[in-house]
Amino acid sequence: MKKVISFYHSSVGKKILMSLAGLFLCSFLVIHLSGNLALFKNDNGESFNHYSEFMAHNPVIRSTEILLVAGFLLHMFLGGTLWLKNRAARPEKYSAYKLSDNTPFESRNTMLSGSIVLFFLIVHLKQFFLPSRFFGETNMYALVLQAFASPLYDLLYLAALVMLAYHLKHAFQSAFQTLGLRKGKYIVLFDAVAVVFWLLIPIGFASMPIYFFLSTLK
Repeated sequence: MKKVISFYHSSVGKKILMSLAGLFLCSFLVIHLSGNLALFKNDNGESFNHYSEFMAHNPVIRSTEILLVAGFLLHMFLGGTLWLKNRAARPEKYSAYKLSDNTPFESRNTMLSGSIVLFFLIVHLKQFFLPSRFFGETNMYALVLQAFASPLYDLLYLAALVMLAYHLKHAFQSAFQTLGLRKGKYIVLFDAVAVVFWLLIPIGFASMPIYFFLSTLK
């Protein structure tokens, strides 16, 4: 038990736990995007509403949501803890040190991008999750049409996806590095997997507000 506690209190232990929690959350992005592709089916939202109904009432999915919330809170807590620890450990004498010359943009702005994604997630949950889970809304397709008809919401959605892409780009590289996977001949493989998440997944989500907003202009 002491070893487990010592592992958690170490920076390496926190990074490993944060990486595992982050990778678990990424699996949800794939599932969520796959289900949302039903929005593009030309059936007046029937397929998407069936998918939403399944997600709202399936006991396995509902149980998994608890794990997702726990994983998100763990990832957020550990990320904030490590960020504060690194900031506190930075000596004042390095005030002239140009961070921008030594670290990539996404690495320096992990907390910023994560915070913006968190803000959007709260708005997104209020827009879709609460009506579906707690207020008995069944026509989720209509909610999607209403939300994406708003240019302001679309811009917020797209801005959050840009921040998500930056966040994932650094996060995947750091996670694979922390777990000891990104090395030798596997570097190219894991970098390719990272591109699927930080580039293709956000593009997939971005296609939705763009498609529905343009549909309102016809």
